[in-house]
Parts: sequence; C-alpha cells; structure tokens
Amino acid sequence: MADKKYESLKIENIVASGVIAESIDLVEFSNKVENCELNKKRFPGAVYRIADPKIACLIFSSGKIVITGVRNNKALTDGLAIVIKSLKTAGIEPLKEPKVAITNMVCSYDLGKYINLNKVVITLNIENIEYEPEQFPGLVYRVKDPKIVVLIFSSGKIILTGAKNLEDVKKGLAVLEQKLESIT
Repeated sequence: MADKKYESLKIENIVASGVIAESIDLVEFSNKVENCELNKKRFPGAVYRIADPKIACLIFSSGKIVITGVRNNKALTDGLAIVIKSLKTAGIEPLKEPKVAITNMVCSYDLGKYINLNKVVITLNIENIEYEPEQFPGLVYRVKDPKIVVLIFSSGKIILTGAKNLEDVKKGLAVLEQKLESIT
C-alpha cells in the first residue's frame, strides 16, 4: 500500500486515556494550575486546557486521565509531558511511568468518487450496515477486522472511528475499498 494512495487521509482527533498518578487532589491542582477548571456539581473531574499543543485533559481524583483533541503522537507526548510537569508544580507526585495509550482515533478520508448508498445497502452484508437516510445522511458500516466504524457519505467522503493506530485505519480503508469495488 503506497502512502500516496492515502493523501486525503487526515487525523481529526485522537483520544488517549490512562493513569498518571495514584491519586490527585483536584481542588489543589485546579487552584495551582492555570487553565484548569473544576466544577464538581457539573462534572467529577478537572478540565485542563493546554494551548500548545491544543488539547483538553479530563483529570480525575483517582489519578486517571483522558486526553482529547490530539492530532498526532508528538502532540500526545508533548501534552502528557505538560500535564506531568503541572502535577509536579502543584505538589502532586505523578507515577514514574504514566500508563497512557490511544483509545480511539477519528480520521476523515475522501474516496474521490460518488457512492450510491442504496446500492451498497442492497449488495453488502446487512448485519454490518445501518442506513436510515431519513435520520442521518450517512451509511454506518462496521468493519469486523480491524474493529472500526466507517461513516460513508454519498459524496465519497468518509469518517473512520474506533481504531487505535493509523495501520488499523489503513487496513479498514482497504477492506472498505475492496467491498466497494465489488459493487461499482
């Protein structure tokens, strides 16, 4: 698979989660760290917004974290380093080796051709497809291996979600394109 084939493939969002500390005093952390909000009535965790890289972190008293808005691995590494440094600055001891991993990637891709969604529904295995144009203009196709969900629009634009790495996204695209070639 030549990477030139995937020129239009774009990472829109990466979500990562894991553990960064044994426990975190959220009141202390949010008071000492800029751009960190804590409103326990609305949400049980602190929301820490980082400007560069532009990401948002949900930090919980259990020491768990969810990072969103990431566009690449470097932004994830850099953002995590900023969070760890902020913990230390706030007097909170982080884990020596935080365990944070990508849990979901959202990518966009352009097939470069019109797709007759009604024909796709009729031809492909109905178990893996949801298509209700009155509710939503896209067709939802669930790829079993790798386990990802693809939203296909008649314009040829697609959204892929559920992958944990770019290789799975490309494998899912290959499966999808193979299925679509058998139809058109």
